[in-house]
Amino acid sequence: MKKNPLFLLNNKRPVGVYSACTANDLVIEATLEFAKEHNSPVVIEATANQVNQFGGYTGMKPIDFKNFVFELADKVGYDKKRIILGGDHLGPLTWTDLNEDEAMKNAVQLVYDYVRSGFTKIHLDTSMRVADDSTNEALSNETIARRSAMMAKACLEAYDALLAEDPEAIFPAFIIGSEVPIPGGAQEKEETLAVTSPADFKETYRVFKEVFAAHDVEKVFDSVIGIVVQPGVEFGDEDLFQYNRANAKELTDTLKNEFDSFVFEGHSTDYQTPEHLKEMVEDGITILKVGPALTFALREALFALSHIEDQICERPSHFIQVLEDTMLEHPGNWQKHYHGTPAELWIKRKYSYSDRARYYLPIPEVQESINTLVENLTATPIPMTMLSQYMPYQYRRIKEGIIKNSPLDLIKDYVKLYLDDYQYATNVQNLEK
Repeated sequence: MKKNPLFLLNNKRPVGVYSACTANDLVIEATLEFAKEHNSPVVIEATANQVNQFGGYTGMKPIDFKNFVFELADKVGYDKKRIILGGDHLGPLTWTDLNEDEAMKNAVQLVYDYVRSGFTKIHLDTSMRVADDSTNEALSNETIARRSAMMAKACLEAYDALLAEDPEAIFPAFIIGSEVPIPGGAQEKEETLAVTSPADFKETYRVFKEVFAAHDVEKVFDSVIGIVVQPGVEFGDEDLFQYNRANAKELTDTLKNEFDSFVFEGHSTDYQTPEHLKEMVEDGITILKVGPALTFALREALFALSHIEDQICERPSHFIQVLEDTMLEHPGNWQKHYHGTPAELWIKRKYSYSDRARYYLPIPEVQESINTLVENLTATPIPMTMLSQYMPYQYRRIKEGIIKNSPLDLIKDYVKLYLDDYQYATNVQNLEK
């Protein structure tokens, strides 16, 4: 049986992985093409609210998401055996309105389905309160670990069932940790950002180890490769906390000095500079999660093409306006996240780092406008001089013969520009060497 390549990660070697947390087909296709071009493995993750046993907001169950990614891999000619599928924030995240018994029943089924479907990177996250938890005090490490142990048991059962069907099935690598930013970035403007203390990190590790042993799931704890910490990175609407290696030094030194192969997982690393990402990997934060930045890049590319289309096509898609109208008609996915005057909200709906617009791209009328945009600019080739104005980097890449002047190639190349920062920082192509 092949060993999970994530077990090769350690905090002494400046090699990591980046994890594309997205369910967007164009972004995933670009990510798979990029991995193929760089001959590297690729990690693609779904979150518990995107993909779950009830369909999530994408309408996909774990097996559906796996098949969706694998179909895109076949399309671009990428080796499916090199795809590491992950489940992010797996726990009661989407059932916090239920009492513990019901919420955890759903969470247990959730992780079972992920592992049973062949996902090999599992983040056990029970850090959120459920309906019958006290609102006056934080959840204890013991409660968080106990709930995670319940899910760990289900993971073992699911793997046994999978192994009976596929003797080559790879055992998952696990991530634990309760200091997790809200999926997709912070909701409120933050003035300062506290780095996880070494004491809190070590206490979380100790409690999880003890509780998992008490629940007879040591096999899962032995396969925990890392813990989510807050190393001082985050983003909001237009705010960005860049990694400060000096501020995180006490935490990362503790990792390197007291733990051999254990690593940190960094969430909300979107929009960090390439050098800051590289420093994070060098400091033992070898798993870098990125999501909204990739759909932010997709949105930027679509906006650029829409501006071009408005000027050269007789019947343009009006993509930008269709997106705005749809967001106003269905405000549920942005209203709690964006605050300000009407003028400020107008800007945030389009340009916020949090990129709540990504939730609207699969809606039929928005998807139809994207299809029209692509069809229009396929039928009416974009003048190179206009590309120089709106997509100067892609303009140069076309002149150099690297990409073609087609709307889909332009969109995917724009996304790859963001992925390039993560390739540089992680050296993921060297993971299995």
